[in-house]
Amino acid sequence: MLAIANTQFVVERADAVQSTITNWTEQLPGPMRGRASVIDGDTVEIAGQRIRFNGIDAPEGRQYCDDAKGFEYPCGRRAAHALDKFLATSRPLHCSFVGRDPYGRLVGNCDRADGRSVQKWLVEQGYALDWPRYSNGAFAPEQATAKAAHRGLWQGRFDQPWDWRATNAENVETVSEQSTGVGLLGGLTCKIKGNVSSSGERIYHMPGQKYYSRTAISTAKGERWFCSEAEARSAGWRKARR
Repeated sequence: MLAIANTQFVVERADAVQSTITNWTEQLPGPMRGRASVIDGDTVEIAGQRIRFNGIDAPEGRQYCDDAKGFEYPCGRRAAHALDKFLATSRPLHCSFVGRDPYGRLVGNCDRADGRSVQKWLVEQGYALDWPRYSNGAFAPEQATAKAAHRGLWQGRFDQPWDWRATNAENVETVSEQSTGVGLLGGLTCKIKGNVSSSGERIYHMPGQKYYSRTAISTAKGERWFCSEAEARSAGWRKARR
């Protein structure tokens, strides 16, 4: 029986996340480019926007798997750390979107700055699985390569993430539409809060400013997180006066 990690993680409940790619009335944004923070093995955040990779599924943050010798290891965390290292060597990340999940988060295909597909790499290295329900087998060749080489998950026994969630629903946390700016790897990913005032003015708040702690970010209102003041200003936000 697989053990369950006690550490609290912010993870996507992917049975809901991709159970349906819904056609929301809100128009999909154009391609997005920026420094990505890892939320879990198949989800990142760019400037406050959560993006789940299309057509793949990685183990959950609390999920454990067995290695080649039968010992348990935290495969969800390992996938997240591997993704973080992979993205760090060629920034920024470029994503284009195919839809939104039931929580309104973006679902997309993402490439590193050097053009390498993040989804293909994750599956080929055995950190994620081709999810035929949504991929139509797009990543099946990469999965066959990983399986033959006993990479990642394929080194030992594991539950497919969608099956693991079905039997461990109480251990899978959902994420609200509002971004917290917190990722599975710990710490704040982007600390600057881009708030839209009641009059429609776009104002960003820095940590330590008077209203920073009181400001909540709602992506449904067009609010977002920024990683730098330059990024906030270039996007049309002004700094709060106090």
